[in-house]
Amino acid sequence: MKKKEVKSMIRLGKRIVKLRIPILIVSFLLLIPAGFGYLNTRINYDILSYLPGDIETMEGQDILLEEFGTGAFSVAVVQGMEEKEILALEEEIKGTAHVKDVIWYGSIADISIPMEFLPGDLKDALENEDTKSQLMIITFDTSMSADETLDAVEAIRGMTRQKCLLSGMSAVVSDIKKICNSEAVMYVIIAAGLSALVLAVTMDSFLIPIIFLLSIGMAIVYNLGTNQISGEISFITQALAAVLQLAVTMDYSIFLWHSYQENCQRYPGEKKRAMAHAISQTITSVVGSSITTIAGFLAMCFMTFTLGMDLGIVMAKGVVFGVVGCVTILPSMILVLDKWIEKTRHRPLIPDLGRFGAFVTKYYPVFIVLFFVIIGPAFYGQSHNKVYYDLMGTLPGNLESVMAGNALEDEFDMGATHVILADSNMESKAARAMEEELSKVEGVKLAMGLDSVVGPLVPDAMVPEEFREILDNGDWQMIYVMSEYKTGSDEVNEQCDNIRRIIKEYDTKAMLIGEAPCTQDLITITDKDFKTVSAVSILLIFMIIAVVLKSISLPVILVAVIEFAIFINMGIPSYTGTVLPFIASIVIGTIQLGATVDYAILMTNKYKRYRSRGAEKREAVTEALNGSAQSVFVSALSFFAATFGVGMYSSIDMISSLCTLLARGAIVSLLVVLFVLPAMFMMLDKVILATSIGFRDKEKKVICYDEGGAI
Repeated sequence: MKKKEVKSMIRLGKRIVKLRIPILIVSFLLLIPAGFGYLNTRINYDILSYLPGDIETMEGQDILLEEFGTGAFSVAVVQGMEEKEILALEEEIKGTAHVKDVIWYGSIADISIPMEFLPGDLKDALENEDTKSQLMIITFDTSMSADETLDAVEAIRGMTRQKCLLSGMSAVVSDIKKICNSEAVMYVIIAAGLSALVLAVTMDSFLIPIIFLLSIGMAIVYNLGTNQISGEISFITQALAAVLQLAVTMDYSIFLWHSYQENCQRYPGEKKRAMAHAISQTITSVVGSSITTIAGFLAMCFMTFTLGMDLGIVMAKGVVFGVVGCVTILPSMILVLDKWIEKTRHRPLIPDLGRFGAFVTKYYPVFIVLFFVIIGPAFYGQSHNKVYYDLMGTLPGNLESVMAGNALEDEFDMGATHVILADSNMESKAARAMEEELSKVEGVKLAMGLDSVVGPLVPDAMVPEEFREILDNGDWQMIYVMSEYKTGSDEVNEQCDNIRRIIKEYDTKAMLIGEAPCTQDLITITDKDFKTVSAVSILLIFMIIAVVLKSISLPVILVAVIEFAIFINMGIPSYTGTVLPFIASIVIGTIQLGATVDYAILMTNKYKRYRSRGAEKREAVTEALNGSAQSVFVSALSFFAATFGVGMYSSIDMISSLCTLLARGAIVSLLVVLFVLPAMFMMLDKVILATSIGFRDKEKKVICYDEGGAI
């Protein structure tokens, strides 16, 4: 950096120090609107709503809502109730706000008509004589994850006293909402508590971790409060935002503190001056390193599945708030609380890693060999992970939606329920033929449309008009397809393909919608998104490193080393037989790359500094490793602490798996940076010097004088 820029940064640091009291007053006042914004930001608990709106399944959902006034439905298992009791329950459910219709045996035909007169497959699908259970389809006039729908689900649960188990996406979303509301605060408490414990052990003051957490906590509140601008965020973003922001921005606070201590030794007795210089150095270093983290998060905005954009923007914004807070709020707090910090001083409890560098550089060929031995199995493992897409699979088994799904499977041999929208003007003969053909598709238990109910045993005149209006609005007719297969399974995806093929033969405009078809689209879209996000994040971070370090080879080395760590982290589940939530394979690599490449950049900068000052290869790598090992160790350990505890605590597997993977990723990246990266420097030193600017010391100019003193 040029002297003029350095002086400018120091002037800014002095200004912040001078205005420390006003800065603290304003920062605390800003918590009020930020807190209000946070409390008024809607949380979206429906993952499928982030699918692009122009795909057929989502367009079909819109038609269903606009044409039929039905935005969601739930299949209920009614257990141990007489038909008259079910009839009374039906009326009570219909009276619930935002419940549109209820379909069961009693709504298909007059209750006085014995069920034996209904078509056999319809009777078998709606009743289990052994368990005395019946099925009831409840439709809602609001969308799947709308607050009104979720309130209606809870109201129905309250009136049935466990005799009516609600399945379906709305019921699942309702359960996720309850869990998140009860656990979200604990996520932050656990992450903050474990991070404070790590910092208390590794830092030299018991108070400074609390100051760090308070400063970062304020930045988190600002970040979450500004989410009101977008109107809503996903429950995954809500659950992870605070934890991730704490984990990835803790480095900046640690850097400021270490820089402040160094400048206190440089300017003894002048703590304000020391802090001004520390702020200047922190801005220079932290802004540069934070760009890679921001780039990693912004790469997720390139996903077609817009949950990536939701999480990416919030986290990128969080890093910006973290940087600003680190150079304004944190130094102000440190200066104001200086006396208390001094009273809580203690000796750091972590061992001195000063001789670590000599060991690594001495045995660097071993680590190069390990790199080439491990990378093959690691790459194979991460590319052969098993993932699940069924949201219900992420929830504890004691939840009502899960129990309802299990009851459907056990008592009715039923998994997913699809909805077909077809032309209402289709001839009855063709419609009946289509439904018969649908019934023969592997795994289809029942295709229930108006034409499948009307038959020789149930004359058209005996079908209630209300039931007719439910399934046919004059423009579109609706057909419910009950499947034996679970949502997200290979079997149900193949079934959806077969159903689409059949309905398109009868009606080219016909649509297949529902949770399983949407999930099938999710599988296709996220598979493409994974490749896109990986490529974009690598490209962005590669370019940033190339510009920052002024090198062609170093971006390749640094990205390769961190990608190696990602391969190991994501490859482990393949060998342990762990099934991951689909979102993990998309976001973990990007977050781990963006957040932990800073460790590699820190060491590389020190290596560059020593090499440019004339140090030989081994000396430069050794000193760079010795000088950065402590900082990298503390940063990775705090990242691990912030995420590991949440991973162990959360009862939602999607959140638990993400946090566990991030925690392990921090440790793997730490080990790779400490052992493999220095080995790469040792092996490729000549290549680095030949392809980088600023690594060679400037040639000394020799000036000769004659006897008269002239040059």
